[in-house]
Amino acid sequence: MAKMEVKTSLLDNMIGVGDMVLLEPLNEETFINNLKKRFDHNEIYTYIGSVVISVNPYRSLPIYSPEKVEDYRNRNFYELSPHIFALSDEAYRSLRDQDKDQCILITGESGAGKTEASKLVMSYVAAVCGKGAEVNQVKEQLLQSNPVLEAFGNAKTVRNDNSSRFGKYMDIEFDFKGDPLGGVISNYLLEKSRVVKQPRGERNFHVFYQLLSGASEELLNKLKLERDFSRYNYLSLDSAKVNGVDDAANFRTVRNAMQIVGFMDHEAESVLEVVAAVLKLGNIEFKPESRVNGLDESKIKDKNELKEICELTGIDQSVLERAFSFRTVEAKQEKVSTTLNVAQAYYARDALAKNLYSRLFSWLVNRINESIKAQTKVRKKVMGVLDIYGFEIFEDNSFEQFIINYCNEKLQQIFIELTLKEEQEEYIREDIEWTHIDYFNNAIICDLIENNTNGILAMLDEECLRPGTVTDETFLEKLNQVCATHQHFESRMSKCSRFLNDTSLPHSCFRIQHYAGKVLYQVEGFVDKNNDLLYRDLSQAMWKAGHTLIKSLFPEGNPAKINLKRPPTAGSQFKASVATLMKNLQTKNPNYIRCIKPNDKKAAHIFNEALVCHQIRYLGLLENVRVRRAGYAFRQAYEPCLERYKMLCKQTWPHWKGPARAGVEVLFNELEIPVEEYSFGRSKIFIRNPRTLFKLEDLRKQRLEDLATLIQKIYRGWKCRTHFLLMRKSQIVIAAWYRRYAQQKRYQQIKSSALVIQSYIRGWKARKILRELKHQKRCEEAATTIAAYWHGTQARRELKRLKEEARRKHAVAVIWAYWLGLKVRREYRKFFRANAGKKIYEFTIQRIMQKYFLEMKNKMPSLSPIDKNWPSRPYLFLDSTHKELKRIFHLWRCKKYRDQFTDQQKLIYEEKLEASELFKDKKALYPSSVGQPFQGAYLEINKNPKYKKLQDAIEEKIIIAEVVNKINRANGKSTSRIFLLTNNNLLLADQKSGQIKSEVPLVDVTKVSMSSQNDGFFAIHLKEGSEAASKGDFLFSSDHLIEMATKLYRTTLSQTKQKLNIEISDEFLVQFRQDKVCVKFIQGNQKNGSVPTCKRKNNRLLEVAVP
Repeated sequence: MAKMEVKTSLLDNMIGVGDMVLLEPLNEETFINNLKKRFDHNEIYTYIGSVVISVNPYRSLPIYSPEKVEDYRNRNFYELSPHIFALSDEAYRSLRDQDKDQCILITGESGAGKTEASKLVMSYVAAVCGKGAEVNQVKEQLLQSNPVLEAFGNAKTVRNDNSSRFGKYMDIEFDFKGDPLGGVISNYLLEKSRVVKQPRGERNFHVFYQLLSGASEELLNKLKLERDFSRYNYLSLDSAKVNGVDDAANFRTVRNAMQIVGFMDHEAESVLEVVAAVLKLGNIEFKPESRVNGLDESKIKDKNELKEICELTGIDQSVLERAFSFRTVEAKQEKVSTTLNVAQAYYARDALAKNLYSRLFSWLVNRINESIKAQTKVRKKVMGVLDIYGFEIFEDNSFEQFIINYCNEKLQQIFIELTLKEEQEEYIREDIEWTHIDYFNNAIICDLIENNTNGILAMLDEECLRPGTVTDETFLEKLNQVCATHQHFESRMSKCSRFLNDTSLPHSCFRIQHYAGKVLYQVEGFVDKNNDLLYRDLSQAMWKAGHTLIKSLFPEGNPAKINLKRPPTAGSQFKASVATLMKNLQTKNPNYIRCIKPNDKKAAHIFNEALVCHQIRYLGLLENVRVRRAGYAFRQAYEPCLERYKMLCKQTWPHWKGPARAGVEVLFNELEIPVEEYSFGRSKIFIRNPRTLFKLEDLRKQRLEDLATLIQKIYRGWKCRTHFLLMRKSQIVIAAWYRRYAQQKRYQQIKSSALVIQSYIRGWKARKILRELKHQKRCEEAATTIAAYWHGTQARRELKRLKEEARRKHAVAVIWAYWLGLKVRREYRKFFRANAGKKIYEFTIQRIMQKYFLEMKNKMPSLSPIDKNWPSRPYLFLDSTHKELKRIFHLWRCKKYRDQFTDQQKLIYEEKLEASELFKDKKALYPSSVGQPFQGAYLEINKNPKYKKLQDAIEEKIIIAEVVNKINRANGKSTSRIFLLTNNNLLLADQKSGQIKSEVPLVDVTKVSMSSQNDGFFAIHLKEGSEAASKGDFLFSSDHLIEMATKLYRTTLSQTKQKLNIEISDEFLVQFRQDKVCVKFIQGNQKNGSVPTCKRKNNRLLEVAVP
């Protein structure tokens, strides 16, 4: 049985209104409520005529399956519920069947789902177009270009975890059959400033994190990178990890996609080397240096990073170092070289990083175009997909937002023009009278920005190119002079400022009234970002690189092709790109997808009406609806209209024999619909008011209920008759089968009886034979049993005789033995009486000792040296033996315990023992230190690259490496210092830089003083007259006082063969320069909890308050 095809309409089972053109009444509130109602029921797509509104659900929905693709394939646009597949199918069929080039414009703000929408369009087209190995390869290459471009051009922002930071326009080329041949990608305005700086809560481009997370250790070593994000200044750390994003897996996906698109292995490696070079550029830091002539210049702090960059890129280190320190200006035949200060050097570094990454991205786009371009020269049909940033209004809007919003102004202009043009063409095509539609034309705003003489971009270029001092303030002054009277331009100094109600407008800003609302732009950075200058010295250094890819990215660095003409500005380049894009779009049939973000939390099931309202306004959706409704709100071809509503008229139901238009005329006349509410076109019926359409739907719904009742009645009658006939037929069949069954049962009974009789007879015969066999067997067994019993009787008689004979022989032997024993005892008795007592005593003592040792063996205590248990002595005369055994056992188990120690553990216990002798019952802090192991090197200087210089400066073994608080001699405040103890010296170093501040030989240390209380303060007294004692004694505070004092004592004793004096007193004197100061420890309530505080009272007293 063939599967019945069920066709539904846009109007069937409608949640809210599927097409906003039919919304009644039409206002902002009903528009938002309709979107919210559909969003709550997982209907994320809504139409405005042929425009698709897409609301981002922030979750996966089961509406993109292959079955859904088949549902929308070759269907009329309004035949099914709104879906992005319907628009994709309409565009593809128009391209394939009507030979019309198409473009799909996807707009919306960041996080609204533009990138996902473009992927869905491409995946649908790939699914419905032709098959074949060559076609599938082209489709796979087109689809796999997305992961590569997303890795290098997308980033995590506060609004979107995968935000496109560039505009992308892809032309997909098809042959006459509709099979894809290839494509061409154009990119617009990569946000390259993100390479060097990211706003709080955002990340750099994905590829940096994917490379560090997913690359193998071998690849990272080859690129001279480390996996730790914190090692790189260009990477934001507060958002380095994104929930639900696996950077390592994405890196593997990108590498696979590059291979599918057609990148060679050496090309992919070259791209990653450039990415690594950009990362490492951010780690280059500069320090100021003064020249002899008084000018400031910059020098690179650590040349190790510069060396690794040069190894990656094949650039001479001296050439790149000079390019970061000097700038050469050429004018005609003259060359002037000037030094760069630190700020200019950082600017040059960041400009190089931005240009290097931006040019790499452009190279990637061109390389992908080489792989996916059509290989044949035949005439091609084109479908363009535009995924570009939406209108942006942030708290701080700069040059990037200005040109993004300019692009959206141009897109809005072409959207209104093409929509009106499409409406007008359809009215003319259907011979319907066209009525003029009033709408806001934003050409005046576009002219304000792009006018070649007095537009904002033109004035910005003019300001960048003019000689003299050029700043953002001079640019704003020029705007105030030229644009002061423009009705869409506002600033504090403009002539329109007196009409402003917003008195908070800053002096360094200007405001433009865009079609989407007012936007305040910060003028700071406009000139620099528009100039986008890269010093010629850096371009020439890059051209000299041994790296083929990097050299190709900087052709202007070739000395043989020096061009003294300034390169075009960023604004003029973008303006030319937008003009080319607009010209391209006007040659194609447009299709629109308007993406809306329901909330800022990127969460499902949340619909923020205020946020959606803002997007509806700046997307101009209400104005679009009004344009579509200005004439006729609804139009439909005659055939589907008659098919849908023919049941409302007796003449057209159930079948209409004539033309469809005549049937619709009869239908509308029968329903008495006013003539002014509709018009007849050549192929469509046009309905003016949505109320008329909803009235038709209500009548259809009521009529369908009546028809359903009629169908139910007829069906029930048919069902009852069919049931009766079936029961009658069944009765006849049952009777026949019963008679057959009765005869079969009777035959089975007779057969069963015969079998029973036969079985009984066979059983009787078998039992008779069995009885005979059993009797014969019993006779044979009886004879065997009698013979066995007789043999047993004979054997037992013989055994009894043998036992009696053996018993007699044994009795003789026993009697003889007793007799011999009696003779021996009689002989021995005369000797026994004299030594009996002594023998008995010795025997008794021997038995007691034997018993004592055996019991001791079973009662021995554990082998722990601290176990005090010992068995009690059983007899008093064993007291001395018992104590000696206890002593010997304790010594033995102590030796066994000591034998388990390693040399390091022995050293630790020796230090602990030394600490006990020095501080036990003297220092209150000592008991808390007993359980803490002495580690010594707490900082692990050898493993921390931050202290590489410090490690190189110290050649001896480090005994202690700890951060202590050094007490200032003047005011008692503390400063963090690294305390280092070696075999011969005591060193103090800066914690941040690792620079050595003081070095004291151990022979100059005379004494260590500390209090008896529970604090970590201690003073190191130095030998008077020594070089280290020029500023006086040192006063420190440490959390590991006991360990540090003990190790200092042992090291000094080992090196000088003299014991270091450890003074423990609550008052002691220290030498500060020429003064002797008393350090006094007092009890006090601390403001900061349990931390001791130190305060200089006067020239002779320093008080330490201890809790």
